[in-house]
Amino acid sequence: MAGVDLVASLAEFTAFSLVAVASIIAVMNPASTIVVYTALTEGMSGSERQKVINTSMKIAFIVLAFFALTGQLIFSIFNITVPAFQIAGGILLVSVATGMLNTKGESYSPEELENIAVVPLAFPLSCGPGTITTVILLASGPEGVAGIIAVFAGIIVALAISYIGMLYGPTVFAYIGEEGLRVVPKLLAVIVLAIAIQFIINGISAAMPQLLGSIDLGGLV
Repeated sequence: MAGVDLVASLAEFTAFSLVAVASIIAVMNPASTIVVYTALTEGMSGSERQKVINTSMKIAFIVLAFFALTGQLIFSIFNITVPAFQIAGGILLVSVATGMLNTKGESYSPEELENIAVVPLAFPLSCGPGTITTVILLASGPEGVAGIIAVFAGIIVALAISYIGMLYGPTVFAYIGEEGLRVVPKLLAVIVLAIAIQFIINGISAAMPQLLGSIDLGGLV
């Protein structure tokens, strides 16, 4: 019986781990991070790019690990809602897309490198509202410690994909040529802007029932 229970537990853990890894990768969408990184780091040296990658991945891991362990408590203490996170992330990304449209591939100061690594690469892309919410929900399930381990595995795998993609993204884009490099960042900026608008739309859509409920309640009073 003990052997059967162990096999069943391992099967459940494996199934949940696969779900956790797939969910976090799908919501994080490393492709978006790679696209934005490639556009923003045009003209940077190899060491500057590596610094941006390392900083953004470190911050993203710390933030996601923190919310995986204490997410529900933080949301409750500060009365923060998921739609609020989505709208905030979308607004941040709009400003980033605007900056991408105006960028000229000039040199970056250390402060600017740090800013790029934090916003938008770490937040809202690698550890945005959707990813944070997914991590919190998965970690708060009935699986306990095993579930948290599976969530951490998903975080590590998703960030590893982003890391590898950002590491080799500029090399792939180098084959596009000089003309392409002048056009592609502008096209990528449009994509980033669309991602930002989608963040905002998702946040407003999710918040609508609460907003409408407040309006109806005010009318009754």
